[in-house]
Amino acid sequence: MADLVITAQGKKELEKRLRFLKVERRPIVAEHIKVAREYGDLSENSEYDAAKKEQTQLESEIFTIEETLRNAKVVEAKHITTDTIDVGNTVILYDAEFDEELKYRIVGSIESNPDKGYVSNESPIGKALLGKKEGDEVKIQTPGGELILKVIKIS
Repeated sequence: MADLVITAQGKKELEKRLRFLKVERRPIVAEHIKVAREYGDLSENSEYDAAKKEQTQLESEIFTIEETLRNAKVVEAKHITTDTIDVGNTVILYDAEFDEELKYRIVGSIESNPDKGYVSNESPIGKALLGKKEGDEVKIQTPGGELILKVIKIS
């Protein structure tokens, strides 16, 4: 997980998810296992197998979140500048080909959510934007072809 970055907001969301998994989901999954055990012979008990699989997935997610929180570099809002694009910035770009403005927030890979406009710093668009300034024109190679975007605003 070297070079893994996360915004302070992303960290809070992960901490919230971790609390939910530990405090609310764990007891529910434990109850599923307990109930399934009561059905009898564990070697032929599909409910028990399903409950144990659910427990494995839960513990795996908890472990992954804990590792991320332990190893990720948190980008604090007070350290984010608007001189150049970096993780934590929101950028407004102009796409001349489609005559439209695009708004993206540059985040670490674990926070990426294109539907919300959260673009990973490791994605083709995110990589190309890092270090750019307002007024810069950026050529970006994407799986769908080349994009040419102009940086309008960094916040």
